[in-house]
Amino acid sequence: MENNLKNEFMRTFHILSYSHNKWDVWNDFIYMSACSFANVFDKKNYAKREEEYLRIIKKYNKNEQKLFPKLLAKVVNALEENTNQDFLGSVYMNLDLGNKSTGQYFTPYDVSLFMAKLSLGNVVEEVKKKNYISINDCACGAGALLISGINEAKEQLSKAGMNYQNHVFVVGQDIDQTAALMCYIQITLLGVAGFVKVGDSLANPIDKNDTYENYWFTPMYFNELWQVRDLLNKLKR
Repeated sequence: MENNLKNEFMRTFHILSYSHNKWDVWNDFIYMSACSFANVFDKKNYAKREEEYLRIIKKYNKNEQKLFPKLLAKVVNALEENTNQDFLGSVYMNLDLGNKSTGQYFTPYDVSLFMAKLSLGNVVEEVKKKNYISINDCACGAGALLISGINEAKEQLSKAGMNYQNHVFVVGQDIDQTAALMCYIQITLLGVAGFVKVGDSLANPIDKNDTYENYWFTPMYFNELWQVRDLLNKLKR
């Protein structure tokens, strides 16, 4: 079923790429999909992002416009069926976008999962100490390492009778906007609180004085539980 969804996604994608540059189609799909999640809750950045969304969608005719929600539905279905995968990163590489367009390659998911199991340690013990854990990746790409970390934490917490959505906070950053938003879409669909910042993590790392226009907050971030925790953390600074 997983491969079927990838094949269906690529078939739909190729229809759009017949009359448009495939790299532009991918960028547009990722940006508009990210907006469809972020603009529901993040009203501070809504106007600018909605304006960009409308500019992008006008590049396509009515029949083409209908294909973008179908692409997103394939992503949603794939991650509902199997959360333990980097669906967008895998499709990106299958479409040969990394090779010919940017020279960018994403870490295979199996490698990321192995790294997550080594680095996370005892998640349950950490949660018992401070109520939640934070999983960070300062060069997140499409999010394979964060996704694998979420799944490893979920497995450990579930065995202890805990809901991972109440105890896992995710932070990512990437200099490439499209990659960062691929990560944002996928962690959003995994139902975790957190955010992804678009920017150079060396020259412009995440900072408490940031103005947040380059931050993409997941819908779960706006959950009351996480808003209270965020406020408490700010008061401690």
